[in-house]
Amino acid sequence: MSPDPNLSKVTGATVRDDFNAINTVLHYTRAAHFIGLWKSELALIQRYFPDVNARLLEAGCGAGRVAVGLWHQGYRDVVAFDFASELVEQAENLAQEQGITGLTFLQADATRLDQCPAISDLSFDGVLFMFNGLMQIPGRESRRQAMRALHRACRPGAPFIYTTHDREDPADLKEWAKEAARWAKGEQNPRLLEFGDRYFTDDTGNTFMHLPDRKEVLEDMAATGWTHVFDATRNDLASETPKVRNFSDNCRFWVARK
Repeated sequence: MSPDPNLSKVTGATVRDDFNAINTVLHYTRAAHFIGLWKSELALIQRYFPDVNARLLEAGCGAGRVAVGLWHQGYRDVVAFDFASELVEQAENLAQEQGITGLTFLQADATRLDQCPAISDLSFDGVLFMFNGLMQIPGRESRRQAMRALHRACRPGAPFIYTTHDREDPADLKEWAKEAARWAKGEQNPRLLEFGDRYFTDDTGNTFMHLPDRKEVLEDMAATGWTHVFDATRNDLASETPKVRNFSDNCRFWVARK
């Protein structure tokens, strides 16, 4: 008898399959074509990567929204990767449609960058992992593995910008208290690995997301060689357009440095 997929734990393969699903591909492709860089993203990029000649690495590039946005801001030395082949193909198509040359898009796994010489043989001036991409890696040790791999890929002093959703958002505290009670009783979704995980389905498809608290984020930075520099919510950084607000809830930006 085959195992029940509704009871099996979410794995990296689960997430990759979800990102390769047609509805999800269309969702991120539309964002790449019609949304582009958020104002909050651009503010931090300009602050921490003031040199447009910097060699940048984007993890979890999806359909190319950020990488193409970087190119339009004058950054020409950008390597971007995602582990979902369908999204990488869309990113390549977007760059081709816009006549963009010089961007490098690769299929690679952030937890196994040593298997991608096109990345591991280079040294980057900074790295980005936008729109909660890091938090869509199941398992805390796997997320730390990705952070260590990105650390190795960077030069000393390189900034690392990424985002998370806030588990400590006051609006969600009651719901997380209920979730904690479910975990205490062993009544949580059996597919989840850790407290803070969510796995849900909506119009864009299936989504895995881990929501950390502040203590967890800072511990993970310290454990993987990164030093905390700055953090702020998206809404504190900029007043985003309706398109961005419809695309994503408020999130927290984190900046660390090697």
